[in-house]
Amino acid sequence: MKKINVGVIGVGAMGYNHARVYHRLENANLIAVSDIMKGTLQKVANKYDAVGYVDYENLLEIPEIDVVSVCVPTTHHYRVVMDALEHDKHVLVEKPIAFTIEEAMEMVSTARKKGLKLGTGHVERFNPAVQKAKELIENDVIGDVVSASAKRVGPFPPRIKDVGVTIDLAIHDLDVMHYLFSEPVAEVYAVMGSILEKCEYEDHAEIMTKFKSGITGILEVNWLTPYKRRKLAITGTDGIINVDYIDQKLDVYGKFAQDIEIKHEEPLKNEIKSFLSSVINDEEPEITGEDGIYALRTVLAAMKSAREHRPIKLNGDI
Repeated sequence: MKKINVGVIGVGAMGYNHARVYHRLENANLIAVSDIMKGTLQKVANKYDAVGYVDYENLLEIPEIDVVSVCVPTTHHYRVVMDALEHDKHVLVEKPIAFTIEEAMEMVSTARKKGLKLGTGHVERFNPAVQKAKELIENDVIGDVVSASAKRVGPFPPRIKDVGVTIDLAIHDLDVMHYLFSEPVAEVYAVMGSILEKCEYEDHAEIMTKFKSGITGILEVNWLTPYKRRKLAITGTDGIINVDYIDQKLDVYGKFAQDIEIKHEEPLKNEIKSFLSSVINDEEPEITGEDGIYALRTVLAAMKSAREHRPIKLNGDI
């Protein structure tokens, strides 16, 4: 089995998990990690037997490293990803791909020109319950899809300091709906607000989307609910699919009602294995940089809708 030498830049909550998964995978060799917080850096480096650098440039200078995960705050994605690409590293960047569309497009263009893989970490696509839902939809188990409703709520996460709840949470379900329906959002309308004094950005949002074929999607996200909930319901002409992201459960009601057994798997592990496979086999990543641009464009349109108090039309083009 070919082993890929990897590094992780940013080992906070998400980056720590990237390091953990790489350390456990048989086809990955975690060489180095980087973080500006020395205490966090040393803890992760020691636990996973990796070299630790405060300056990520030192990590990128290691010629043996083929792949890096970029898990720094969103506002720094562009600079770190571009530096990694300039050092000829394949990059898996956490969602959202960048802070602006212009930054994301330049990142994707650079990766294409240099023949490098650039993947975006929309981890919910690798949730076994979501993948099963897509299979059922494609097999017409609930007939023609009419609508979808998502609820992604929970308490405020102190670690998130540079974006609001829309970019942090809503982007997940916007991407999942795009993945499940295999079509772009044509129009979006959103209402958002901020109640928490400790949050500089919006902490709750209600978003309605209309897809190209006429399917509608409704999303409720917030950092106000004292418990964590991640659920999705897809309604079709012949039934309903209910997905629980956290418990990885799926129920089907209606004409073809059935009990679905799902083997629990860690979505992040599946995501990283998939990206490494794309590097080893020189294939397109399952979630490309273009997918990242689409998700970012949709969520930014929702934010524009809330600011301007009107629906925003999207052409669906990348």
